Amino acid sequence: MYGAGNIGRGFIGPMLSRSGFTVTFVDVSAPLIRAINAAGEYTVRIIGNAGYEDTLVTGVSALDGNDTEAVAEAIAGADLVATAVGVPVLKKIVPNLVAGIRRRLAASDKPLDIIICENLLDADKFLSALIEERLSAQERALFVRQIGLVEASIGRMVPVQTDEMRQGDPLRICVERYAFLPVDKAAFKGELPKINGLVPYAPFDYYIKRKLFLHNMGHSVCAYLGLCFGYKYISDAMDDPEILNIVKNAMLESMQALSREFGIGMEALLPHIDDLIVRFKNRALRDTCARVGNDPARKLSKNDRLIGAMSGCLKYGVVPRHIAVGAAAALCRYLKDTAQLQSAENAAAALTSLSGLEADSAPANMILEMYELFVDGTSPKFLRKSIEAYQDRTASEIV
Repeated sequence: MYGAGNIGRGFIGPMLSRSGFTVTFVDVSAPLIRAINAAGEYTVRIIGNAGYEDTLVTGVSALDGNDTEAVAEAIAGADLVATAVGVPVLKKIVPNLVAGIRRRLAASDKPLDIIICENLLDADKFLSALIEERLSAQERALFVRQIGLVEASIGRMVPVQTDEMRQGDPLRICVERYAFLPVDKAAFKGELPKINGLVPYAPFDYYIKRKLFLHNMGHSVCAYLGLCFGYKYISDAMDDPEILNIVKNAMLESMQALSREFGIGMEALLPHIDDLIVRFKNRALRDTCARVGNDPARKLSKNDRLIGAMSGCLKYGVVPRHIAVGAAAALCRYLKDTAQLQSAENAAAALTSLSGLEADSAPANMILEMYELFVDGTSPKFLRKSIEAYQDRTASEIV
C-alpha cells in the first residue's frame, strides 16, 4: 500500500486487511514508519453525528520509501499493489514502482495489478506513460501484458487528523462510515481480488465522472462558498440553507448531464446526491472548508471538477448556473491565495489561464458575472436572484 496517509491508512489498508491480506505500507515519514512497525496494528475510528465505532487493523508493517531495494522487493513479491499518495507525488514514486515492476517481470509471468487510488481523470494513462518511458522495448511489451493499472474512485471522506481525534494515539485515524471502492473491472490483468467493499464496474468512465463531477464538485462548491461567507467547517456551511440549496442544485445540474451521457436514469443518481448531502453534514468529521478548498488552481483547471462539470452540462443541454457560482467562489479564493487584488480584470485573466476557457466564452462570462457578486459582498441569500437570471435560458442560448 503505497502511501500511509489518510486514504492509505484510513480506507484502502483497512479494506485489504479486513479481506485477509497482509498489508505493507510504503511511506517516507520516519516517525510514522517506526510507529506502524512497533505496533503492527492501529485503530480506525468510524465517526458520525450519532457517535463512533472503533475497529482494529492488524497484521500491518511499513517500509521506508527511500529504501528502493526494500520497496522493489516488496512490489516484486506482492499479490496486489495500491497507491494513495496524491497526484503531485505520483511522479516521485515511479522510480520505485519501475524497480519493483522490472524485478517482477524478470522473475515471474504472474500478472500484477496496481489499483490507483488518486483523484485524477485517466490516472491509468498518466501513470502508464511515466512508467513506460523508463522501460526497454522488451520490458514494455511484458508490462502491457502482465501489469494492470486499475483506476479507482475514492469516495470515503477522511479529514485532516487533529490531536483531538488522535487522543494521544499517533496511529488512530478517524473516517466516515462509507467504505466502497469502485474500480475499473476491465483493467485487471489477473483475477479480480476478493476484497470486501470492492465494486468492479465497466465502463468505468461513469464512476470516475460521477465521483469527480458530483461528489468532488459538490464538495468544492460547498467549500468555496463556505470560505467566502466565513464558515470554518463543511458541516457548518451545509447548515446554511442558501449554501445547501446551491450545492444540491449544482449536483442536480451535473447529474442531469451524467444521466444523458451514460444513459443512466435519474432515479439511480438521486439517492447518491441525497447520501452525499448527509455525509457532507457529518459534524464529527470536522472537515474544514480550507482542506476541501485547497489548491483552487487545480480545481479550476479545464477537466477538473468545476470547469469539467460545467462543460459536460453545456454539452448535454443543461445550464450550469449553480456550478458557475461555485467556480466564481473558487476564483475569488484563488486570487486571495495568490495575494492578487480582487478585480474583474484579474479574475478574467486568472480564469482564462487556469481553465483554458476562451476569454469571452459563455461559461467564462457566467463565472465572471457571478464573481462580481462576491466582490460586491453579496450574501448567499442574494446569490439566488442572480442564479434565477439564467432560469429561462437554455444551454444552446448560452453557448
